[in-house]
Amino acid sequence: MLNVDEIQKIIPHRPPFLLVDRIDELEPGVHGKGRKCVTMDEPYFVGHFPGKAVMPGVIILEALAQTGAVVMLSQEKNAGKIVYFGGMDKVKFRRQVVPGDLIILDVEIIKNRGNFGVGSAVAYVEDEVAVEAIFTFALQ
Repeated sequence: MLNVDEIQKIIPHRPPFLLVDRIDELEPGVHGKGRKCVTMDEPYFVGHFPGKAVMPGVIILEALAQTGAVVMLSQEKNAGKIVYFGGMDKVKFRRQVVPGDLIILDVEIIKNRGNFGVGSAVAYVEDEVAVEAIFTFALQ
């Protein structure tokens, strides 16, 4: 398990854009499971949407990507690098995420060749799929 301080030693993201609170499972270069506790204090809730706070889907995708970045950058050979999005495919938004929800961020690296790879990502809230996607990435 990694706490937020340990996560910040691996990936360069910082508040308010650090979107992973804890890593519960980690197999470097292979798999990771993290969590994000969604609070009303998140800066995007000011405008998304007034009177009906809903976490933007792209922010959930970013939380999944940051979890994947922890998976990749926790490998000694990748320490100090940055992981960039290459693309996203098969993105499905299945459930709204609102303040008070706990998002479980599950990422599996399904292909990794040199500095490029593919990950399969699913975000859950209370055992319900909220978001799923396949993403490509590059390490630099």
